[in-house]
Amino acid sequence: MEDRIQTAKTVVKKYVYWSMGAGFIPLPYLDIAAVTGVQIKMLADLAKLYDIPFARNRVKSLVAALIGGALPGPLAASVVGSAVKLVPVVGPIIGGISVPLLAGATTYAVGTVFITHFESGGTFLDFDPQKVKDHFNEEMEKGKIVAQEMAGRQAKETPVHVHT
Repeated sequence: MEDRIQTAKTVVKKYVYWSMGAGFIPLPYLDIAAVTGVQIKMLADLAKLYDIPFARNRVKSLVAALIGGALPGPLAASVVGSAVKLVPVVGPIIGGISVPLLAGATTYAVGTVFITHFESGGTFLDFDPQKVKDHFNEEMEKGKIVAQEMAGRQAKETPVHVHT
């Protein structure tokens, strides 16, 4: 059981990186769509790990309800952060910083909430976004820290090549 939890956390961490990368997509709203796709793929992988039937449309609705119901402010911030990418010169810089971190934090929160739900014997059929709203918000706060740490670690590990 502990091995499964560790494997699940590794899955979530991988998708936090992927969603942060999707947050860098320079086209407004396409970044949000890509992050949503990453989160759904993460939940498909977690469902496989927990041997839980996966229905893409149901899961997509659950993710939307979970994020939208628990986080109207940050959800609005991600939409604004995505739209700000349209502003010449500074828009891509501002959006390129805020959206990836919010995407990573949200993906972390979605993943950890579902791990807890699956570990307690739950499935997608009995998942109630309203009941886990407080847990999601707590995990979102942790996710902000995790995403910042992961972004910092990635920046240190990525070599910069200067061409002369």
